[in-house]
Amino acid sequence: MTDKPLFLFGTLQHEPLYAAVAGTALTAQSADLADHAVRHAVDAHSDVQVFPLCVAQPGQVTKGLLVRPDAAARARLDAYEQLFDYVPSAIRVATGSGMVEALIYQAHPGRFSAGEGWSLDRWAAKHGALTTDIAADVMDLLREASPAQVRHHFSMLAARVASRRRAKATPPEATLRRASHPDDVKIARYHAPYTWFFGVEEADMQYRRFDGTLSDPINRAGFVMADAVTVMPYDPVRDTVMLVEQFRFGPYVRGDQNPWLLEPIAGRIDAGEAPEEAARRESVEEAHLEMRAMHKVGQYYVSPGAVSEYLFSYIGIADLPDSVQGVHGLASENENIRSHVIPFDRLMALIDSGEVSNGPLIITAQWLALNRERLRGGV
Repeated sequence: MTDKPLFLFGTLQHEPLYAAVAGTALTAQSADLADHAVRHAVDAHSDVQVFPLCVAQPGQVTKGLLVRPDAAARARLDAYEQLFDYVPSAIRVATGSGMVEALIYQAHPGRFSAGEGWSLDRWAAKHGALTTDIAADVMDLLREASPAQVRHHFSMLAARVASRRRAKATPPEATLRRASHPDDVKIARYHAPYTWFFGVEEADMQYRRFDGTLSDPINRAGFVMADAVTVMPYDPVRDTVMLVEQFRFGPYVRGDQNPWLLEPIAGRIDAGEAPEEAARRESVEEAHLEMRAMHKVGQYYVSPGAVSEYLFSYIGIADLPDSVQGVHGLASENENIRSHVIPFDRLMALIDSGEVSNGPLIITAQWLALNRERLRGGV
């Protein structure tokens, strides 16, 4: 069965993605699958996926590509498709030289339902480059982990790759600090001993000193995390803010006697998501709040000495009567998040007393202190 060619109908027709997954260039011939159509996959929660299904539909023809990968490439393709619960299934396709027995990657029965029609060109324009970068990291990880293990952490891995792309696409302002150049950092050895919920990366390296010389060889390690957002809801009519409270493992392992922290709403930016979109989504998930307007506080590293996490912080304008307080969060992520609506003045008092010890919340509160009268004026 593994000697049969593969019929590609979806994202693997994108040449860069195929090369990243299979480890070899895409060489293919055109083929048609009769009485089938390509549709968006829709999961059990009614979430539309960016990748497609090929479903039976009388009278329709699915145009695709027929490839004949060697054993190594076939194993890589199989492992990648297993991440999404797709497995090979036997079909017959039409080629210019006649009918051919082939295999097609199809989802496990019941895993997805069919949504609207799917377009390779639209997918490639919006998702192709990011998906290809994610696939490159996934294939490296699959050398030492099973598809099931990678699937469990796929969304976090994808978010980290998206963060790396976002960083590379951000213009590096340098009006006071030195301008950087590609040869300013020399890497002698690079090692990633852990890459699951977060990553740990280590390097033997040299960096450019201010006098233009390279430093002595040094070893550095860092925690690699996805970009994230924070948003503090503010009601300019009532002059109140919403804080959320939850258990945090970081303070716990530090030995903090009370690891329940007062914070802004926060969460990671998913792959393919813009920061403000993430902030609005997290507001609904953690506090059941729809924001009327969003004001950007800033974007910044939290602890750049060893942590890659980069935050986008916002003030969200919302109605905050006492009735919006409650306990929320996603059960699927074991979240247990309590919300508090308090006057602005009490927030500042909590910062002064030390009961608020969350850095992004302090930064956001200080921004609000500077802009509060403007927001209360309806600007």
